[in-house]
Amino acid sequence: METHETACYPLGKRPCEMQAFRIWDVNQKTFYLRNNQLVAGYLQGPNTKLEEKIDVVPIEPHAMFLGIHGGKLCLACVKSGDEIKLGLEPVNITDLNSSKEEDKRFAFIRSDSGPTTSFESAACPGWFLCTALETDQPVGLTNTPQDAVQVTKFYFQQDQ
Repeated sequence: METHETACYPLGKRPCEMQAFRIWDVNQKTFYLRNNQLVAGYLQGPNTKLEEKIDVVPIEPHAMFLGIHGGKLCLACVKSGDEIKLGLEPVNITDLNSSKEEDKRFAFIRSDSGPTTSFESAACPGWFLCTALETDQPVGLTNTPQDAVQVTKFYFQQDQ
């Protein structure tokens, strides 16, 4: 895909377009919301409708804002003291601006490696979106992507 097709122009020449993607980790766990927290688990039967699609607004060739619920909740890298966590914030994804420093926490850098994708926080370099090996655990961020205790590789496909 050529860059000019995905770039958002700040002067309103072309609005940022939101696209929906399906995401699941290499262990086949999908994302869903439980108690206002994004978790990853195995959804079967009628529960498959709980699967959260990831809403994406591309901001650079490899960077994007990620949200859920039609872009009304955005994934954010949240610093709290020495801790870095994944947060969900009630922000409209299409209102975010990649040139605003305060919006940087919502940006993720996508890296493709063969069929899988990883997402690194733009605001917290070295921190990657991850799921736990156990099922039904919160989706989070890790700065040790090589550890076997978290999964940082995802299948990421545009929703048809």
